[in-house]
Amino acid sequence: MPDYGHDLRFGAFLTPTAEDHDEVIRLTRLADGIGLDLIGIQDHPYQPAFLDTWTLLTHLAAHTDRVTLFPHVANLPLRPPAVLARSAATLDILSGGRTELGIGAGAFWDAITALGGPRRTPAEAVDALEEAIAVIRAMWTPGPAADVPGRYYRLDGAHPGPFPAHPLGIWIGSYKKRMLELTGRLGDGWLPSSAYAPPGDLAAMSRTLDDAARAAGRDPAQIQRIYTVSGRFSHLTSDRFLDGPAEQWARGLTELALAHGISGFVLAPSGADPERELRTFTEEVAPRVQEAIAAARGVQPVTDTRSAVPPFAPVRTPESADLWPADPLDEATRPRAPKQQPGPALGNTGARLTRIHDHLRDEMRQITDAVAQVAAGQRDAASARSMINSLTLRQNYWTLGTFCTAYSRTLTTHHTIEDQYMFPELREKQASLGPVVERLEHEHEIIAEALARLDAALVTLVQDDGRIGEVQDLTDVLERILLSHLGYEEEELVEPLDRLGINV
Repeated sequence: MPDYGHDLRFGAFLTPTAEDHDEVIRLTRLADGIGLDLIGIQDHPYQPAFLDTWTLLTHLAAHTDRVTLFPHVANLPLRPPAVLARSAATLDILSGGRTELGIGAGAFWDAITALGGPRRTPAEAVDALEEAIAVIRAMWTPGPAADVPGRYYRLDGAHPGPFPAHPLGIWIGSYKKRMLELTGRLGDGWLPSSAYAPPGDLAAMSRTLDDAARAAGRDPAQIQRIYTVSGRFSHLTSDRFLDGPAEQWARGLTELALAHGISGFVLAPSGADPERELRTFTEEVAPRVQEAIAAARGVQPVTDTRSAVPPFAPVRTPESADLWPADPLDEATRPRAPKQQPGPALGNTGARLTRIHDHLRDEMRQITDAVAQVAAGQRDAASARSMINSLTLRQNYWTLGTFCTAYSRTLTTHHTIEDQYMFPELREKQASLGPVVERLEHEHEIIAEALARLDAALVTLVQDDGRIGEVQDLTDVLERILLSHLGYEEEELVEPLDRLGINV
């Protein structure tokens, strides 16, 4: 696939959680201020924990100045296209042309029908989306009352308007052949995600998209390709996609832009510190990608002066490369259970598990920060003890080593509960989860070994403060494998825990 020469754009993909609405607004304003180009908000109207996407987008438009906003992607079965067209045009007018319309055919049909929406087969959903696009474009086209025939959506003498402030694009979330062909024929943009379209699948998908565009008499370069990605920033290099330092991220994204014509990258923050992820993505990754693309095209890169916030300082290089294998979890070999359509939830253990994990992530980040501050001489013993004492897992411990021991006990207790109670019930109620559960138990052993090594290094540090580099390295290893493990467990178990009504 060629490089289509598009100006690259970078953005953020945010979850509209009602409980954390202040954080969503803060991150959006941060993205606007540091120079990101796009903000995508996922749209799941059946999700009671989420804010309404269109109401939120309007609020965000009023609190930003330059970033483009779009639903990622609007749930068509629950948003009639004529009304959706007017909603998008209204937001485009109010935001001064800072809106695009991301749209999808629909999924999670049980949840859609629970809200009174239709249940459609995959083929029906694609046909309905094609009719919806005709309706939306008719509503944006000045002229007489519009008539658009259709089985699922139609217009019978509807008056167009209001009209968008700029040529508002329809960006389609699509993965399978018929949806990709529809995107190639009719879409202004394509919104794949690395979670469902990993880099290895992009070539075939792009080929289907481009072939359909050419068959419809279109230039494939007309289609913007905005790729949503997630990963982990670390100063430890790896051979995994988007898991390593900013330079490694930049190389991976540059290759996708040049090989598959990707015109933009939207980051879905996945760690405990989304602000740091967005800043690193904006200030360290994006400029490198822009420079590499400009060099490949033989043009002078444009210096981005939009951000007044200095980039992060270079991270410390590990001092002991042999402390641990590069990929102790061997993540590429992780088994995946067959995914099932979510039915009525019989419990909320999955949500509780995620909250526990979020707490563990936050405490892990604070441990990492404490170690880094001690290593940099930014904290003396008294202030470090005071900071550690404020943490919820600190209890009555007074040293960095004993605080880490307390964290180890908490994490070990959590894993023991899973191994002895939750995992056996999962095996019993859904046999296909057996390989996943076995793998998670094995990863518990690896994490326990990492905890043991860190504990030993902390003991040594008491006698030899020159060993702080080893403590830093082992803390980094623990953080990397723990966050990866927690993410894998959530991906595989949150949905079945709730569906099966497992209550631990």
